[in-house]
Amino acid sequence: MTSARRRSYGVKSAPYAFLLPAVILFALFFALPIGYALWLSLHKVKVSGLGLGSGARKEVWAGIENYTAALTDSELLHGALRVVGYGAIVIPVMLGLALVFALMLDADKVRFTPFTRLAIFLPYAIPGVVAALLWGFLYLPDVSPFYFVLDKLGLPQPDLLDGGPLYLALSNIAVWGGTGFNMIVIYTSLRSIPAEVYEAAKLDGATPLQIALRIKIPMVAPSLVLTFFFSIIATLQVFSEPTTLKPLTNSVPTTWSPLMKVYQDAFGKGDIYSAAAEATIIAIVTLVLSFGFLRAANSRNKQEAAR
Repeated sequence: MTSARRRSYGVKSAPYAFLLPAVILFALFFALPIGYALWLSLHKVKVSGLGLGSGARKEVWAGIENYTAALTDSELLHGALRVVGYGAIVIPVMLGLALVFALMLDADKVRFTPFTRLAIFLPYAIPGVVAALLWGFLYLPDVSPFYFVLDKLGLPQPDLLDGGPLYLALSNIAVWGGTGFNMIVIYTSLRSIPAEVYEAAKLDGATPLQIALRIKIPMVAPSLVLTFFFSIIATLQVFSEPTTLKPLTNSVPTTWSPLMKVYQDAFGKGDIYSAAAEATIIAIVTLVLSFGFLRAANSRNKQEAAR
């Protein structure tokens, strides 16, 4: 009887034993850093006198002082506004191209689909820093072959690293790198649609354009929601592209995006407490926007299902 109970206990505890390594890694590399960042955001350094000698710099409780300072920081606000403008360009263009490419690859008459799919997806496999460097040098008039061709043709040569065109230059890097991933997600969803649905539509006299607009796009709406969700998160966390292009132009300040502001405060000014508060605010805003979007999408799906 005792051995049977032990075997039963061993069987019941086996799933927890398998989950234990993942729980430990989650606690060490995810939960613990987040908790430490929250702890730092509620503290600050108090300097006594000239700040020299032992005990001259003490870590004290700050409460919400760092959060108040972050929310009233004009540089952080301007960075957030830049990211909003950047996202207004990147998200619709990237998802629009991804949807168009997915619909084209799903068409019956398209040839070389595997090669085309790989060619569109390939830029996503290139690291963001490498892609930013690649496009950064293509934007420089002195080394770019595009400017050489424009000069020979007598056409105007816009400075893509200055002023308003800078948003287009940064957005182009994100669109070039992210379209392939989103296209694969949407294309996979398209391939899962039963062929009988298309056959019934063709028997009813539907054209390929009508099938795409009235059948394919509505049926891949969950994939569009998913890609939009990922795009929002990636846009709010933009860092690599402007940081990589910064040495190539004076138009990109060290606080161009909110994450660049966090990096500057933490490693440029050495104020990890303010940086932790700013990072926490960015995380909360990302969570609220993402949760709000998903909830709105789910609510709309339920309303359409009820109809």
